[in-house]
Order: sequence, then C-alpha cells, then structure tokens
Amino acid sequence: MRKIFLTLIAVVGLCAVACSSNSKSASSEMKQKSDSTRTAVVYFSATGTTRAAAEEVARAAGARLFEIQPTEAYTDADLDWHDKLSRSSVEMRDSSARPAIKPIDFNPADYDLVFVGYPIWWYVAPRIIETFLDTYDLSGKRVATFATSGGSPIEPCDTALAKEYPAVKFIGGRLLNGTSPDSIAAWVDSLEK
Repeated sequence: MRKIFLTLIAVVGLCAVACSSNSKSASSEMKQKSDSTRTAVVYFSATGTTRAAAEEVARAAGARLFEIQPTEAYTDADLDWHDKLSRSSVEMRDSSARPAIKPIDFNPADYDLVFVGYPIWWYVAPRIIETFLDTYDLSGKRVATFATSGGSPIEPCDTALAKEYPAVKFIGGRLLNGTSPDSIAAWVDSLEK
C-alpha cells in the first residue's frame, strides 16, 4: 500500500513539474512574440462591440492596446443614425469633420505593425479614425484595419482610408463580427509574417 501511495505522489509531482514548464514556455513565447513584432492595437468603440474585438486582436498579437476616445463622449442620442441632426449623422455627412480626441500615450515609432479598429458608420470608418490618423503619423507603417458592422463590408472603408492616407501601408482589413478567437489568431499570425 505504501509503495502505491509513493508512486502516486511521484506521478502527481511529475505532472505538476511538466505543467509548470509548459506554462513558462507559453508565457515566454508570448513575450518573445510581442517583443519581436512591435505591434499595437488602436481602436474606437462607441458601444463596446469593437472594444471586444480589439481586445481579442491584442491578445492574439501579444500587442499593446490603445483606445481612441472622443473628448466629448457620444451619447445614445448622438449615435441615433435615424436622426439626421444627431452628432454622428452630422459628422458623417461632413468629410472634413474631425471630432476631437483625448491624447493617447502612443508613439508610432515604437511599432512596426498597427491594427486600427472601428465600427463601420455609413459604409466608412467614423470620422474619429481620421482624427487619429491626422494626429498620429503612421506614414510608412504597416496598418491592418478591423471593424464591426451591422451589415456593411470593410473593403470600401479600406479603399477610402488608403486614398485619404496614401503614405500609410494598409495591408488589408477584416470584418470581425462574431469571429472566433482561433480565426482572429490565424489572421493576426498571417499578417505578422
């Protein structure tokens, strides 16, 4: 009986050591990935949907996460796209609108790849994304966009942003409505190579 008990303790101990070394290996692998890729995820989210997608992209990339916040938060009334006089409707009709944003502790020189995420409004990126791109010069940087949408595709957004910011190396966008973490990780990995 004692021999069985000692054998059982030895097996449990070996399992604990094996699990511990796998955990250390995975965390050092994640640190190596984030150190070597110099990747950032910058996003704007009015309702929280895009925030969830951004957090998943950042997790998959081992990237630092930055939120674009308007200096004046959007209210539900501001976001009422049925109201032609709502703040978002007025901004989206005016291609020169650049809603003010809070400063972000983001230095583009620190990153090789920048993911930029947003909800699609009126078939394009919200004007606040252009405020970000006007404020933080991403010229020469690889930028991958991602978006959430109630039904609009991301391709027209990418086309419009690439036309407006030709010095930025837009490398393709992805719509992340209900996308699984595994699919997001595969997409991120394909861009980091």
